[in-house]
Amino acid sequence: MFKFIVTLLLIATVLLTSCNSNNNEGANNNANAIAAPTNLEYEIVKVLPHDTSAYTQGLEWDGNRIIESTGLEGKSILHILDSNQKQIGTKVKLPPVEFGEGATLFNGKIYQLTWKTHKVYVYNAKTLAKEKELYWPYEGWGLTHNDTALIVSTGESNIYFVDPITFAIKKTLGVYNNFGYVSNINELEFVNGKLYANIYGRNSIVVIDLNTGLISNTVDFSNLLAQAGVKYDPLTVDGGYVLNGIAYKPSSNTFFITGKCWPVLVELKIK
Repeated sequence: MFKFIVTLLLIATVLLTSCNSNNNEGANNNANAIAAPTNLEYEIVKVLPHDTSAYTQGLEWDGNRIIESTGLEGKSILHILDSNQKQIGTKVKLPPVEFGEGATLFNGKIYQLTWKTHKVYVYNAKTLAKEKELYWPYEGWGLTHNDTALIVSTGESNIYFVDPITFAIKKTLGVYNNFGYVSNINELEFVNGKLYANIYGRNSIVVIDLNTGLISNTVDFSNLLAQAGVKYDPLTVDGGYVLNGIAYKPSSNTFFITGKCWPVLVELKIK
């Protein structure tokens, strides 16, 4: 009988230890779980017209004018628009074989990516005269900058911090959410220490923590066109006419959102 009781006590001890171990493991897993991105709301401030021939790839404010880079072979341009979307000066046309991509203004120069030809065009920001070409080893998608580096996306899950003089990579950061790495990162905008990005083909923008690469927030723009009074879906015209284009205007603390060949440029506040 004594041996039987001892055996029962040993079995109970093992089971209790096992249960405590499983409970601790579950607690640790919960503690280490990656939080899902928080959804942010927005409020439309103003709706501006947008050229439906502009296959928008890059968008950025410079004071009271906006820089836009567009794509498609034979149609790619860089141009400057005023606050009412009226063109200032002349368009810079890329060679017919080039497919324009993201663009950004940094230290008095405008940088413009190309998609597959590995060229980066550098222009004088005042005159749009081309000053030089740089080499980029990957596809060019989105482009923005912080205080010290250009920030490039390539359609994958990595973003690259690049030297503005040589275009050499200084740092690589993988972008991920609670499900894993996120690819198709496209147009970029750096705002107050955070990176806002289009994900190609999605009607949303993500906010990326540049210390970790974690997507902390999303903004759902599924109803943006309808709310802006647009009576048709550009995707019914062409499957490539997706949401793409983010520009932030510090003086008004507002964002300007558009898409490839969209009829509107929407000014809004993200809350």
